[in-house]
Amino acid sequence: MMFNKTKRALLATAMMTGAVMTMGHAAHAADGLISVIVNDPSNPYWKLEGELAADEARKLGYTANVSAHKGDTNVESNLVDTAITNHAVAIVLDPANASGSLGAVRKAVAAKIPVFLVNAEINQAGLAKGQLVSNNAQGAAIGAQEWVKRVADKGKYVELLGAPSDNNAATRSNGYNTVISQYPDLERVASQVANWDRTQGHDKMQSMLQAHPDIVAVLSGNDDMALGAIAALKEAGKLASIKVGGFDGSPAAIAAIKAGDLQYTVLQPVAIFSRKAVDEADAFIKTGKTGAPEKQLFNCILITKDNVDKYTAPFTLSE
Repeated sequence: MMFNKTKRALLATAMMTGAVMTMGHAAHAADGLISVIVNDPSNPYWKLEGELAADEARKLGYTANVSAHKGDTNVESNLVDTAITNHAVAIVLDPANASGSLGAVRKAVAAKIPVFLVNAEINQAGLAKGQLVSNNAQGAAIGAQEWVKRVADKGKYVELLGAPSDNNAATRSNGYNTVISQYPDLERVASQVANWDRTQGHDKMQSMLQAHPDIVAVLSGNDDMALGAIAALKEAGKLASIKVGGFDGSPAAIAAIKAGDLQYTVLQPVAIFSRKAVDEADAFIKTGKTGAPEKQLFNCILITKDNVDKYTAPFTLSE
């Protein structure tokens, strides 16, 4: 009899211990690797994007690593392979190419790893669990309105374009044109692809300036190209008479606004959507749902000399 009581007590203890272990496992459901793949961390925008996503993952209890494809779809594909091999529980990806990244995303999906895209979209819905990007059309419109205000409504100008493989490049250029086309005396005399790169922005600006020395302004698809253009204009002694606008909200652009070299920049809320992508990945891992639509747009904010002092951290404007 005593033996049976002891046996029952041991059995009850074992069951309770098992229940506690099960509860403990449920409480730590946020574990595993979240793989973050960005474009090129030599650009402060992409560097912060990776850092914030990884930081958010770690705060939620995951391990995280950050790697970069630098716009190369083959490298991107290999990095996704590595994430699959490492049994990642989610991938946060800034895609290299709107069409060229489809294969890499499909591989992850086939391996049952949810993919969350940040900053740039791919040309197919229903693959990624989330596509979180800046509202580039809205950002381009507010940038172009400010640009016209600074330039006046007549004169010749040139434009620096981002990488054609990134849908954001065309969206921003089209957004600029929608506003500027309302001013028939503003004439775009040249445009060059500078692939989001400062050195290319400088070199393309030099060649356009030689061909069109009478321009009054420069439109740029991002800050790095704008800063390259500013360097070229300074070398030519032309910056005082030619207005330049940017897009991103990078710390270097903020410094250029304070120095009077850059007229404005359009802040992309990368500090918000990089973290949010990880939050949605966490929700999906735990519940099978993100609680949000696949495509999500985050409005941009105009930064000029009037509100530049509210820029309190990289890509962050305080209220």
